[in-house]
Amino acid sequence: MIGQHIAMPGASKSKKGGIRLDFNPLSDSMPLDFRTMTGSEQGGLGSLLHVFYAYSAAIRQVSTKLEILDHEYQVLHDHNPVHHLESRLKTPTSIYEKMLRKGLPITKQAMRAHITDIAGVRVICRYREDIYTVRSALLAQDDVQLVRERDYIKEPKPNGYRSLHLIVRVPVFFSSGVEHLPVEIQLRTIGMDMWACLEHELCYKGALDASEAAREMKECAEMIAAADLKMQSAFQKLHQQSLAAGNEN
Repeated sequence: MIGQHIAMPGASKSKKGGIRLDFNPLSDSMPLDFRTMTGSEQGGLGSLLHVFYAYSAAIRQVSTKLEILDHEYQVLHDHNPVHHLESRLKTPTSIYEKMLRKGLPITKQAMRAHITDIAGVRVICRYREDIYTVRSALLAQDDVQLVRERDYIKEPKPNGYRSLHLIVRVPVFFSSGVEHLPVEIQLRTIGMDMWACLEHELCYKGALDASEAAREMKECAEMIAAADLKMQSAFQKLHQQSLAAGNEN
């Protein structure tokens, strides 16, 4: 069973159940400055809440597609390419700061038009080949539109980071109609995910000297990439032997 958790930004469960907001959403016509707005500047509750609900629904849409594909491969090929899924929504503060860096007007219209990674799904695969299997199967679906793709596996970042990044747009159906929303998907192996998590902690939290950390982390990335290929080769051999034995029986 693929596990996942989706958190609403600025929200938590109350003792009586349901969602309690830690901020009041703004109306469509007002600025998206979540840190400096006053109570009188805040708009109705429903407007911004719907924005984040819509993106969380887009996450569920993509996650469901990935779960179905994973189950299908288990049935047809006796193999689950997806080890597990993770998901997240950008916080309002993170969105605000990104819009400032991009020089965008601080409005929800600009946010929806230019910020494509509000909704994110991370797909942790067992083997490197599984990444491209999942990618091809997902993008073959008629209602999944590829917006952008960056392959940091075939062309790693200078620090050694490896992952396949996709921005896709998917339809989400509401009572008021359909919205086509972007979702960022990161696909990586278990090894790549381990490296990315530890690299962030070691290099950006001061655990190691910057230059020493960069060198050591890149060496680790190379070793993990080599191990990924060896593990994939071992799996392919075992899988072929299993299929051959099944055919004989």
